[in-house]
Amino acid sequence: MDLFAPFARVTVRRMFSGYGVYREGRVFAWALTEGIFLKTDEETAGAFDAAGLAIFVYRTKDGARSVGSYRRMPDSCFDDEGELRHWAGLAWQAALRAPVKAGKGLRRP
Repeated sequence: MDLFAPFARVTVRRMFSGYGVYREGRVFAWALTEGIFLKTDEETAGAFDAAGLAIFVYRTKDGARSVGSYRRMPDSCFDDEGELRHWAGLAWQAALRAPVKAGKGLRRP
């Protein structure tokens, strides 16, 4: 929560191997053993690609699986509040554009 304080007030909830990071009830980041990953979508993926930020990949007994809608947060975000606000802002915008699943918190009008 302290890391994202320059960006917004956030909450965290336990999920699989780490935590989901939420703003206003919407997850926009994952804090996992492998690192921190930010939500992306078609509109923001190009910025993450240009920065060389890896897609989240996890291992299963059947091999590696990827979640293309989450990318590694740049290391610069740990030391530069402006960078954190920029990248977290992209993740937040992607989270706002994502459809909300029924029964999962927020309702769309």
